[in-house]
Amino acid sequence: MNHISVQSIVKAVFVFCFYLFLSFDISAQEVIPLWPQGKLPNSKGLSQKDSINNERLFQVVNPRIHAFFTSVQENKRAAVLIIPGGGYHHLSFNISGFQLAKWFNTLGINAFVLDHRLPLSPDLKEREKAPLQDAQRAMRMIRAHADQWGIDPNKIGVLGTSAGGHLAATLGTFETDFSKNNDSHDQFKFRPDFMLLISPVIDLGKYAHKGSRDNLLGPSPSEALVNQYSLHKQVTKNTPPAFLVHAFNDKAVSPQNSMLFYQALLDHQIPSSLHIFNQGGHAIALRNNPGSTNLWTSLCEAWLTEIGIINENKSN
Repeated sequence: MNHISVQSIVKAVFVFCFYLFLSFDISAQEVIPLWPQGKLPNSKGLSQKDSINNERLFQVVNPRIHAFFTSVQENKRAAVLIIPGGGYHHLSFNISGFQLAKWFNTLGINAFVLDHRLPLSPDLKEREKAPLQDAQRAMRMIRAHADQWGIDPNKIGVLGTSAGGHLAATLGTFETDFSKNNDSHDQFKFRPDFMLLISPVIDLGKYAHKGSRDNLLGPSPSEALVNQYSLHKQVTKNTPPAFLVHAFNDKAVSPQNSMLFYQALLDHQIPSSLHIFNQGGHAIALRNNPGSTNLWTSLCEAWLTEIGIINENKSN
């Protein structure tokens, strides 16, 4: 009886300590709203609440970024805006958001995880514009505070996974300003200096991930809208360089998406890197990657060094 009681006490203490650690870890973030109260663009003004379940956000009422800052000693003065995947249906904010942010911190890179509005929200006037409006505003927010946060405003990139990769590539290719808000942030550029695209949705035509396309554009989008959001068709000489990772056996999002985007970058002489791994499916992440797919993080770090975003010495 005493033995069972001791076990129960030990287990209870362990669980308490685990959740105490978890709550401290999460509270270490700084959550920063993107828009001033009452100035949310593209909104009908409906009264709504965030919807969250199983580490997924299904509705975002107030767009925001979660800031993960490096220590002063390790700071490389670079930053990455991270856009989680979820098919434009939800945001998998932990595995393709917070975990990646913590990894970037180990490289001395400041990271910001974006909670953007999802196009299925009934509050939106124009569904396809809302995610990009929030992403553009987030980039401007980071640049507006770059000096305060110890960041070089010319070393701010974006990472996106799956549908988050589509939004990241939209942010990198679209030149139209959808986030103008008539405030001081408007003076800062909204496009990233580099793109990191992991299993990205790129094409909304032949190789489209149907769920992402339908959620973003609706079930019967016009050909013009499909072409506009097929991002390999939007690459210009002004598009920033990209690092692309995909798996040959990805059955959800065809690797043709990454290949089309890389070919467009190549056609415009934009220095970029493409890695198609044999395995990994649609689950390339930080851990449990099969075979050589596990090398993608090392390759990413090397590429960021090659293009001058981070330096090998810590004094930057």
